[in-house]
Amino acid sequence: MGLFELLLLSVGLAMDAFAVSICKGLAVKKITLKEHFLCGIWFGTFQGLMPLIGYLVGSRFVKLITAIAPWVAFVLLALIGGNMIKEAFTTDEEVKPGFDVKTMFLMAVATSIDALAVGITFVAVPVEVFEASKLVNVLFAVLVIAVITCIISMIGVRIGHMFGMRYKSGSEIMGGTILIFIGLRALITHLDKSDALSDTETVFGMLIPLLGTLIGAAVVYAKKKMSDNLRMILVGGTSGIMISIAVWGMIEPAVMGLKEVFTQGIVPVILCFLGGVLIQYILDIIVPHTHAYSDITEGPKSKLKPEFKVMLTEVIHHIPEGIALGAIYAGHFLKIEWISASTALVLAIAIAVQNIPEALFVSLPIREKGTNTGKAFFMGVVSGVPIPLLGIITVIIALLFPNSLPYIMASAGGALVYTTIEEIPQLASNKDNDKGALSFIVGFAIVMLMIYL
Repeated sequence: MGLFELLLLSVGLAMDAFAVSICKGLAVKKITLKEHFLCGIWFGTFQGLMPLIGYLVGSRFVKLITAIAPWVAFVLLALIGGNMIKEAFTTDEEVKPGFDVKTMFLMAVATSIDALAVGITFVAVPVEVFEASKLVNVLFAVLVIAVITCIISMIGVRIGHMFGMRYKSGSEIMGGTILIFIGLRALITHLDKSDALSDTETVFGMLIPLLGTLIGAAVVYAKKKMSDNLRMILVGGTSGIMISIAVWGMIEPAVMGLKEVFTQGIVPVILCFLGGVLIQYILDIIVPHTHAYSDITEGPKSKLKPEFKVMLTEVIHHIPEGIALGAIYAGHFLKIEWISASTALVLAIAIAVQNIPEALFVSLPIREKGTNTGKAFFMGVVSGVPIPLLGIITVIIALLFPNSLPYIMASAGGALVYTTIEEIPQLASNKDNDKGALSFIVGFAIVMLMIYL
């Protein structure tokens, strides 16, 4: 576990304390710096102390834990993250208004107990920030966790006092999502024998699109409805980005790659392109989903709630994006000549940018139909989870079978083109769509420029 992952873990663990700090700030009419520091010190101290205790206890059983290390890390972090997400949807509040020692002690223990299990994962997934002993790295890790929790808790008190409870569920969902992703990454890294996922740049690239999804979904806290004009512009821009990624990021490199094998490299590319279209078409048929704003439902009949069907539309949409991202990062890791070294980061950023409105197309329509804000935010976030998951899986497959990379890219290109064209009329308006067309051109041109600049 490097510094980047440690920072993510620290933020994830701090979200429980952040949520409770918001409640503490909400519970008092007048607040001073004393209350800010009390929350920060109590929560920060215990959040750092618990992982240290967990590590010291777990280190005695290091041989046993090492044998099942990745599975232990995944299960523990998934349970912690899942519990945080579950708590985001509960309405019972157990936060007392006082800042006395007894109250703060109970709150500090309650918000940090999960970190005890995280300390055990430090045995399973060692912290490697400095070239020093394991204990030194762990001490640095718990210090980072304590400081970040302290700062975030103080911020939480201020937000709670100023804005109330509107951010509570979102913070818990975001924290839980981060922890689950880190746990899954630990498991897949263990299963991957190529060591590609030890590359911090690859892991960071997998997370960039998810960041865009989080930002887009979070807008639901500030905005409850979207105008037709804004929707047309966003649909056009995201569609232009997607088509540009498909053409210049997937299909064109695939043709160059297969030219080294076939005289006419375009033939297998076209076949794989059509195969990707077919797979995406089959997903449309077998997965029940509802297109936002048009309320057109496709797939088999299902008893799923409407909000889940809206979410599944974007889940299907994000599948080829995850495969495309994984393919380009596999090429980056393998240092393939026909894939530009900068293309991986460019595509990750491009996908993140277009994920912002796509998350909005999940969260806002769900919120408009009466679903609470926290759940609408959660649905938007979940819709983007397939991108890093499928990205990691694709990296592993491509590294195990390097010759498959251009075929994977061509298939992803076909799927991206199909899902983009299929989605445009569902989200567009019956009004004059010049704004959408112009934003399509802008999105297409920007990504093309980024790739070839």
